[in-house]
Amino acid sequence: MPGVTLKDVIKKYGETQVIHGVDLEINEGEFCVFVGPSGCGKSTLLRMIAGLEETTSGIINIADNDVTHEDPSQRGVAMVFQTYALYPHMTVGENMGFGLKMNGHPKAEIDAKVKEASRILKLDEYLNRKPKALSGGQRQRVAIGRAIVRDPDVFLFDEPLSNLDAELRVEMRVEIAHLHKEIGATMIYVTHDQVEAMTLADKIVVLRKGHIEQVGSPLHLYDDPDNKFVAGFIGSPAMNFVTGTMTDAGVEVPALSQTVPVTLTDRPSNGTQVTLGVRPQDMMVVDGGNLSVDLAEHLGGVSYIYLDAPSGERLVVEARENNRQSRGSNVGVSFDATKCMVFDAKTEQRIR
Repeated sequence: MPGVTLKDVIKKYGETQVIHGVDLEINEGEFCVFVGPSGCGKSTLLRMIAGLEETTSGIINIADNDVTHEDPSQRGVAMVFQTYALYPHMTVGENMGFGLKMNGHPKAEIDAKVKEASRILKLDEYLNRKPKALSGGQRQRVAIGRAIVRDPDVFLFDEPLSNLDAELRVEMRVEIAHLHKEIGATMIYVTHDQVEAMTLADKIVVLRKGHIEQVGSPLHLYDDPDNKFVAGFIGSPAMNFVTGTMTDAGVEVPALSQTVPVTLTDRPSNGTQVTLGVRPQDMMVVDGGNLSVDLAEHLGGVSYIYLDAPSGERLVVEARENNRQSRGSNVGVSFDATKCMVFDAKTEQRIR
């Protein structure tokens, strides 16, 4: 299946620029996820690839063909939206094959493609049902099946799971992952949920305010973020950040009442203001300290302890043991300094 390449893509609405010179290469057969907070431009970028939004400038290539100004129907893409948009008076099979029927494909070909799509999506027993007789997850599978029968070069998903409840979201994540593995197509998926991004993607594109912050595999972005934004966005719960000052001994952190002996290749001069980042999974609650327990979430096999520092900064610690910290008690934290990350306080770029 072909890949997708974006070269210096810009989108403006009047004088307002929302996509700023995006360069991106999505390889053949990759599952690429656009992720970022609301308003970062991820859906706009997806719609530009689909041809539903006009590109102000730049080039969009699909399968080495310049489709920047092509009609959506000529781009070889199929899109699955947040809403199912199924015809209520048609059966599942009719909904899946309707696009092919409208384009004049022979009935035998339509039936064969619908049958194959229903096999992949495990919809065989529902082909003669109407959408009202299906669950939300089944309706979304029908919408995906409608895309599969078109045999597109690229599948585009625009937050397809956001209307489902938590349990169905998990089930559909697994089904979409299985779908990608079975058909091996190039897929581009938009979500604001970084858990979806981490579990589905071969490649994650982190966006903020129309700019690409970083591109990489899920574990690469988790283990080696380029800046504070990516470090805080990828990972759940989010990374803890506390202010500090460079000294001969390391980073002096008033919130923790300690100096963290970090090792840096490009070490800033003493007195430089920095931000120290530590993931909740890498911290432990210990007795004695100046941090106040604000809340403890006990979720069975894991607990999240929320701590307030005298400086007003907040930390979250993941505890696997039977941790029963009471609200208002004073504690400290311990962690391995090699697990810490240091960021420039002004630019928010990683200091390595």
